Amino acid sequence: MKKIFKLIISVFLFVFLTGLTQIGGVLYLACLFISKKWKPLPRFNMPIIFAVLYFGFTFLVIPFVAPIFGREKVKHTDTINPTNYFTVLLNRNYVSPELNSLLLETEAKLKGTGIKINYLDANFPFINGFPLPPHLSHSDGRKLDLSLVFETEKGVISPKQKSMSGYGVFEEPISGEENQIDKCLNNGYFQYDYSKYLSFGIINKDLIFSEKGTKKLINALLDNNKLQKLFVEPHLKQRIKLKDDRGRYHGCRAVRHDDHIHIQIK
Repeated sequence: MKKIFKLIISVFLFVFLTGLTQIGGVLYLACLFISKKWKPLPRFNMPIIFAVLYFGFTFLVIPFVAPIFGREKVKHTDTINPTNYFTVLLNRNYVSPELNSLLLETEAKLKGTGIKINYLDANFPFINGFPLPPHLSHSDGRKLDLSLVFETEKGVISPKQKSMSGYGVFEEPISGEENQIDKCLNNGYFQYDYSKYLSFGIINKDLIFSEKGTKKLINALLDNNKLQKLFVEPHLKQRIKLKDDRGRYHGCRAVRHDDHIHIQIK
């Protein structure tokens, strides 16, 4: 019974770490092998071995191997940065060179506006078609989530966000706007607002949604012919008067997009 329990735990950890980081499951198996072969190590050796292997691979190996698979890390600049660094630590910050190029070109268009490009989940470093849970896509290096733009009560653009993760704090529909959220939830798509459980804490409560800032960010993205699609919730599309056909609705099978913007290239 004890062996079966250990096996179940091992399978769970393998699946969980693989879904979270792509490489974590394989490195966990490597840890099991090393801990059995290297007898002099103390009982708490597993976490130490895993940490050394994981961070070693994450920062010293993967960035040099990923280009073989057509991926590279999102390039950080004064304007382009992760909303939270867990995206980087979990290897969810890889994109195609073309998507990096789009971000850099968008940065140039936003020069002088004070608007930052804060990115969320991108893709894993290896293998087209390998899923990035909990996303339905994000499996080919061509997709990336971006944070909305916020401002202070005085209308000053802020680089800050309203949740620890960047997800899960929604800009709700106001009177007169289309309410797609209620339509999806009332039709049984219970997962539609599940990202509210992934905020990991609300912060900067004084910030408000910047209609002008988000519109400038979206227009700068749409100015680029590399952009194929941009997903945003219908009421925000209505609010910022988005007319470009590439600004689309993602459907009830996904999650609501009034806490972030999803972009993808051709």
